[in-house]
Amino acid sequence: MLQPKFLLYVSYKYGFPIVRPLQDELIKRGYEVAWFIEIEENKKFLKTNDYLLNSIEEVLEYDADINLVSSNEIPHFFPGIKVQVFHGFSVDKRSHKKGHFRIRGLFDLYCTQGPSTTREFKKLSYKHKHFDVIETGWSKVDDLFPIQKKENKRPIILVASTFTKSMSLAHDDDVFEEVKRIIKLNNWDWLITLHPKMDIEIVKKFKSIKEKNVTYIENLNDLEPLKIADVMLSDTSSVITEFLIQYKPVVTYKNKNPKRHLINIKTADEIKQSILSALELPKELMSNIKSYVDEIHPYNDGKSSARVIDATLLFIKENRKKRLKSKPLNLIRKYKMCKKFKYFKL
Repeated sequence: MLQPKFLLYVSYKYGFPIVRPLQDELIKRGYEVAWFIEIEENKKFLKTNDYLLNSIEEVLEYDADINLVSSNEIPHFFPGIKVQVFHGFSVDKRSHKKGHFRIRGLFDLYCTQGPSTTREFKKLSYKHKHFDVIETGWSKVDDLFPIQKKENKRPIILVASTFTKSMSLAHDDDVFEEVKRIIKLNNWDWLITLHPKMDIEIVKKFKSIKEKNVTYIENLNDLEPLKIADVMLSDTSSVITEFLIQYKPVVTYKNKNPKRHLINIKTADEIKQSILSALELPKELMSNIKSYVDEIHPYNDGKSSARVIDATLLFIKENRKKRLKSKPLNLIRKYKMCKKFKYFKL
């Protein structure tokens, strides 16, 4: 086989910081790499030198050997093996069947983030037998490492919220008013970022806070806010784990599955005291965070992207696809995919 060609598959804009480190690693190694962006408006986030495939015909002509996918799905008719690299950590937002561990019958290889998810996917692999699993760590967080301790003049609090209304602190009026009140006390500096799919009216509300100690961040494409903040205030967002793996504390509001590595609160009036407690870095909490990180993402060398590429090359070198069972027919899913992309050729 000639040197394999890679395709980066992105649907939403939050996929870019996941596959960018993979692209960097591929270019460093001298591999050919192209992009396919599912949603037209997100093509504007590409850089000048990115090689974009604009149509299904161009994808078929490019004929990738390896597709690196930051979305839940990829068209079954795309050439090459299909590798799931994930668009977030598992935070138990939904059931196994509908959440992080949902098997759609589209992928050949899952590059898992740490022991806790590897175990689950290995069980599913043994059950279904039509995909392989290799633990690599997550490409998106490579830029967080190695951890560089920064001494801030004042504590920096990062507010991050999911868009799902039933789980979102940003949708809670009491939380908004309390955060605004604490901000006005001017004891801390604040960074606020909301999920890209957040209701526009909620975004406007938070942007209306015009204090000097507040910075609103449109997109977390750059991980710098995670690196400089001391404490995060969040809910059940998957970005929580991206913060925790730096061994930093998180205060969560009505987290769906609160565990010992979080400071979970149920009322808005607990926010200030909980942040104060988090800033003290309590010994038991920090020990619980370490135990959690060891399971969810123990890799702090900044080389997860390299491991992902190595895993895909190993999969091809050992011809592992031949060992796998055929994927389920998935006729309804395949029809919907063909209809979506207006592709019905045999």
